[in-house]
Amino acid sequence: MSQRLALITYLVDDYDRAIAWFTRVLGFTLLEDSALSADKRWVVVAPPGGGTALLLARAADAGQAAGIGNQAGGRVFLFLETEDFAADYKQLLANGVNFREAPRHEAYGTVAVFEDLYGNRWDLIERAPPAIRS
Repeated sequence: MSQRLALITYLVDDYDRAIAWFTRVLGFTLLEDSALSADKRWVVVAPPGGGTALLLARAADAGQAAGIGNQAGGRVFLFLETEDFAADYKQLLANGVNFREAPRHEAYGTVAVFEDLYGNRWDLIERAPPAIRS
């Protein structure tokens, strides 16, 4: 059996605002934007290298709205992996991304935490080659 994680629901307050931020600031690709009803859309964005995509879902009630910006309870929510940390970090800074810390080097790679337009925390990470264990 072959399986993969295809979409992650990402709560937003406004479809167009979220699309603009993901495409202009993070450089994501808008894969789909289809009307499902008068006030509901199927909106999917993904990083330019592919992988798991985000389904931008506008909050439908107060309970869902309360989760906007707090989808992981204050922890890092998503991990944006890059092959060129320095270039992507510089571009994201130029695009106005708020980094909560300076880049740091860990055993698993180079990483810095940033906030998205709603305050959810993300890691920008360039993974180190895996250690060979014997």
